[in-house]
Amino acid sequence: MEKNPPSSLSPGAIVFIGLLALAIAMGIGRFAFTPLMPLMVRDGSLNTVTGTEWATANYVGYLLGAISASWFARSPRLGLQVGLLGVAATTLAMVWGNAALPWLGLALRASAGVFSAWVLVCASSWCLPELARRSSTSLGGWIYTGVGVGIAATGVLTWLGGAQAAAVLWVELGLLAVVGAVHVIWRLRGQSAAASPAGTPDAPKPPPPAVASGNLGIVLCYSAFGFGYIIPATFLPTMARQLVSDPLVFGLTWPIFGAAAALSVAFAAHRLHGWPRRKVWAIAQGVMAAGTLLPLLQPALWVLAASAVLVGGTFMVTTMAGLQLARERAPANPTALLARMTTGFAAGQIAGPLLVRLVGDTRIAGLDALGLASATAGLLLAMTAIWLWRDDIAAATKPRSA
Repeated sequence: MEKNPPSSLSPGAIVFIGLLALAIAMGIGRFAFTPLMPLMVRDGSLNTVTGTEWATANYVGYLLGAISASWFARSPRLGLQVGLLGVAATTLAMVWGNAALPWLGLALRASAGVFSAWVLVCASSWCLPELARRSSTSLGGWIYTGVGVGIAATGVLTWLGGAQAAAVLWVELGLLAVVGAVHVIWRLRGQSAAASPAGTPDAPKPPPPAVASGNLGIVLCYSAFGFGYIIPATFLPTMARQLVSDPLVFGLTWPIFGAAAALSVAFAAHRLHGWPRRKVWAIAQGVMAAGTLLPLLQPALWVLAASAVLVGGTFMVTTMAGLQLARERAPANPTALLARMTTGFAAGQIAGPLLVRLVGDTRIAGLDALGLASATAGLLLAMTAIWLWRDDIAAATKPRSA
């Protein structure tokens, strides 16, 4: 008899597995470089140009991971495990990443992007159907608090440990990733690669639905989200460091960002689980537009802190609502649609920093490169938020007119 059949995992255990997996993959593998980059520049182990290249490599890796995540459509549990081990290994190896070996840091950050995308897609693809089989779909949103928890934990560690060398912080984060990955893999032991509902044999699954026009709109909105959030998510700590050099001050922006992400998702999962996913997504994307535009008003710490709250407080709600909507539209096998959305998101977040680099020192309409990118991002976010809201109203009124 199987010691740990799929039914042995309670809904709470499934939520915790997903939460912890996303905390490791996104909080450490995906976003740890954001608060660590200014510390590496301070230590002299990195310069801004190389750091930007490493960040771009992570975005490219995330794109490649999103494209290739469909490899695990039949076994998301395997993709989850491989991705977590990869994140742990690449994080530990960053101790050797510095300006003297730029190719190594480039390769490690790109690999971390691949692994983190696999974990995000596969955690969603495994956790959400497992919760649905247990009639606990309302708990699905809670797994996405893991991203905010991971970002906040990483931010607090780098904030309080800012006096340490950045290499030491990379080792500490890598060890945390190892412990978390081992725990998740241990909890998943004995689970079938593609679990069926308890007590029923595996049935052949229908092929995933093609991306219809409605899904294309969702993919484009999710791509705009990737472009929109990446500017503050990449540059907030660096912008704060330009205003004040004390890491105990400028380092606060990232814990604030992560705490806002975790608390907002917890609120949405608890209070808004009955709302249409499009409506939740539209509201979050609209608030994010305001947060992205806010730093254009005034270069002050309180403005950056407010931007961190508005963007951090909505980017994971947007992620949660978007991925849950994908699950609603492709309930039999959402992996393919999730991968397409994540691919669009990854392409958007590559385009943001590329725009900053292309503009360079040029000023357009009185805006520097960062200001122009922020204004473009805010406009795209606002437009797609309006489309999502109007599309939700149209969907709600259709049955009545039929």
